[in-house]
Amino acid sequence: MGRPSKYTEEFQRDAVDLVHSSGRPINQVARVLGMSHETLRNWVRKREWQTGTSAVASGDGVSVANKDAEIARLRREVAELRQEKEILRKAAAYFAKE
Repeated sequence: MGRPSKYTEEFQRDAVDLVHSSGRPINQVARVLGMSHETLRNWVRKREWQTGTSAVASGDGVSVANKDAEIARLRREVAELRQEKEILRKAAAYFAKE
């Protein structure tokens, strides 16, 4: 457990909302608010994790759940392609013997 934050919960919410609504970079918003950009970046990431979106970080508005599903699909596809490659390698070795 760390020390208590010098920023109120309301200030944190407002700062993150400002990042989302303004479309400005986190560094610029943090400079205007007179705070560390890393602190604000952590707050934004925490909110994204809680809501399941990462519109600010990725810029595309795709939810984290959708990205996770896409990664899982691609991993299954890679495993299938590796298996097919291994079968073809064995078949080529078999026919090369003849």
